[in-house]
Amino acid sequence: MNETLLMEKHFSLSTHLLKEAIRLNLTLEEFILLIYFEDAIDKSLNVELIKKSTSLSETKILNTFNTLMGKHLINVKSTKDIEGRRKEEISLLPVYQNILEIKEEETKNNTKIDIYACFEKEFGRPISSMEYEIIGAWIEKGFKEELVYEALKEAVYNGVTNLRYIDKILYEWQKKGYKTPKEVKAGLIRREEPKTEPIFDYDWLNDHDE
Repeated sequence: MNETLLMEKHFSLSTHLLKEAIRLNLTLEEFILLIYFEDAIDKSLNVELIKKSTSLSETKILNTFNTLMGKHLINVKSTKDIEGRRKEEISLLPVYQNILEIKEEETKNNTKIDIYACFEKEFGRPISSMEYEIIGAWIEKGFKEELVYEALKEAVYNGVTNLRYIDKILYEWQKKGYKTPKEVKAGLIRREEPKTEPIFDYDWLNDHDE
């Protein structure tokens, strides 16, 4: 999903605002004004027209407009009409961007690793309640799920499938400052690089005391 898609006609801002009103911290007046600007042909701050369409008072309209600006949910852009006269319009791009960020975060959360399922798959059995608690404790202590999964893969690769071994791997990585699988892989590559012996430019065959 992108901003262009969000702003197409078939996208219903009102539907998404209903779902995200709490996370966007919207008041009823803010919700009404946003829906007004979405549907209005004239997107200028025409207080008299807004009063007729929403039944909000002039004071409510102006105060709500200011709070929406303060929350960075709308902005004002300068445009020209067909006769070349400059006018100001209310842009809803900021609120679309906010909704986009919420949707992207939801997608990210939905695609997160199910770390417990990964353990059961690699162990070839259901994990016990004790094992579940230990894995959960790693996450609570700040180990990212993808790092725990990387430690699980390392243990399986070494033919060891118990949590004590994985715990040692995680804390060893923590001491080395590894926080992501990328950093772990970079560290393993450095560890496996062949060490070169020092070369001395010295003529051992002709070394003798004069």
